[in-house]
Amino acid sequence: MWAQFRPDAEALVDIGTGQRWSWRQLHADSLAWAATLARRSVGPGDRVAVLAANRGDTIALLYAAAHLGAILFPMNIRLSPAELAWQVGHSEPRVLVADAGHLDVAHGLVPDPLSMDAGPRRDLPTPPRARTGNRLGDPWQLMYTSGSSGRPKGALLSHRQVHWNALNTILACDLSPASSTLTFAPLFHTGGMNCLTTPLLHRGGRVVVMPRLDAGEALRCIAEEGITHLMGVPTIYQMLADHPDFARTDLRCVQDAICGGAPLGAALLERYLARGIPLRQGFGLTEVGPNCFSTPPHRVRDKLGTVGMPIHHVEARLIRPDGTPCEVDEPGELLLRGPVVCSGYWRDPEATAAAIDDGWFHTGDVLSMDADGFFTVRGRLKEMYISGGENVYPAEVEAALQTHPDIATAAVIGVPDDRWGEVGMAFIEVVPGRSLDVAALTTWLRGRLARFKIPKHFALTDTLPRTGSGKVDKPALAARAPAGRRPALAPVNAASPTPPEPT
Repeated sequence: MWAQFRPDAEALVDIGTGQRWSWRQLHADSLAWAATLARRSVGPGDRVAVLAANRGDTIALLYAAAHLGAILFPMNIRLSPAELAWQVGHSEPRVLVADAGHLDVAHGLVPDPLSMDAGPRRDLPTPPRARTGNRLGDPWQLMYTSGSSGRPKGALLSHRQVHWNALNTILACDLSPASSTLTFAPLFHTGGMNCLTTPLLHRGGRVVVMPRLDAGEALRCIAEEGITHLMGVPTIYQMLADHPDFARTDLRCVQDAICGGAPLGAALLERYLARGIPLRQGFGLTEVGPNCFSTPPHRVRDKLGTVGMPIHHVEARLIRPDGTPCEVDEPGELLLRGPVVCSGYWRDPEATAAAIDDGWFHTGDVLSMDADGFFTVRGRLKEMYISGGENVYPAEVEAALQTHPDIATAAVIGVPDDRWGEVGMAFIEVVPGRSLDVAALTTWLRGRLARFKIPKHFALTDTLPRTGSGKVDKPALAARAPAGRRPALAPVNAASPTPPEPT
C-alpha cells in the first residue's frame, strides 16, 4: 500500500550495508525475492528460513513470503549447529537464505542454501499473489521460543496477530509516518521483529536496521537518523547510558522508549528522564502481542515496577490455581485473549491445547493488579519457590533489589534449605564503579520486603549470564548454585562476607 501512497518516502535503512530503500524500492525487492523463492517452489504454507544478522533484506523476504502465502522463519544465529539442525528438521523449510557470515553453517543444514548477499533474481517474472495465502488467519512468521524448559516450541504468528499488534502499538505509541525506529534487537526474536519494526512498517514509518548492537554506533545513528522511538531490554539501555557518548549525544529526537524483557531499575529510569526520554516499561511475549501492556508516559515514575495497563484490543485477567479470579493485589496466573494471540505451536497440538483454552492464552506468568489497574510481574509459575510455607515470586524480590542505587541488575532463584524448604539466592550485578555491602543490603531489604522473601544467599558479580534475547539466563545461574541442601556460597567480588541468616 505505501508503495502506492508514499512511493518515494524512505522506508528502510540498513546500517551494515549502507543500503536505503524507498517504499517503491522495497516493494520491487520484495517481488524480486518472491520470484526467486517461487523458482525454488515456495508456495502457501511453506517455510522460508533466514540465517543472517540483522539485514534489510530480511524485511524484503518477510513481504516476499506474504506475497507467496509462505511463512518466514528467522533463525537464531547464536544457536549451535546442533540446535539449528534440530529446528531445520522440525520446521522443514522449503529454502534457507543466509548472509555471507553464515553461509558455511547453512551449507551444513541444507543442501543448497540461497545467498542473501547475491540478492534476488531480477530477471524472473513476478509470481501471482497467492490466493490461499495471506488471509488474516494464515501464519506469516515462525518464531521459536527459547526452550528454557525443554525443546523450543515454534510459535505460529498469523497475519492477524501481526496486524492487530501493529494497530495496538500505533495507538499506544502514537506512531505516524514521520516516526522511525532503530532496530538493534535481533530480528529472529519477536522483540526485534514485532515490537516496533512491523508496526512502523504498517504505519508507513521508517525502520533503521543495525546488524548488531554497538552502543557508540547506536547513539550516533539515533542522532543522525533522527530516531523517534526505541525498543530494548534494560541491558541495552544500560549499555547506551554507560557509553561515554551518551551525555554528549543529541537525543532530543527520541520521543518514546519501550523497555521489556526484564524489570527496569529506578537509577536507569532517572538517567533517561533526565534526558527528557520517558523510558516506559511494557510486557508481552512471542505467543501474544508482543505488545500487550504499556505505561502512560506521565506515570513512568510513580508506577515504576509495574508493566502498565493492557493496551487496546487485549483482554487480561488473573486467576488462582482453581481458575477463580484474583482480587486486587493478589498474585495469579496471567491469561490473555484477543486477536494478538498466536495460532498455536508448529506441529505440537498438545502444547497448543495446553496453552490456549477458549481463546485465552495461559502465559505461565504470575502478575498482580493494583487498584489503579496497573499490573506487576511477580514471576513465572515454574520459578516460584515456597519458603516456610509462603509463596515467593522472584520477580517481586528482583524489583525490590533493583531500587537500590548500587544494583544494576538482580536475579533471584530458589535453592534448597533444611529449615525452610527453599530460600532465595540473589545474583547481583553491581553498578560499575560501585561497591555493595551485603550485610547492609539485607538490613535495607527488611524495610521493603517480608522477611521470608529476603534472599538468604547472595553472589555479587560484574556481569550476569544472559540469553540471546538479553534476558538473565536463570538456568545458567541455577547451575552455579551449590548442590547441597544448605548452600554456603561465598559472594563473588563481594565487599563483605555472606550475610547472616534471616530470622
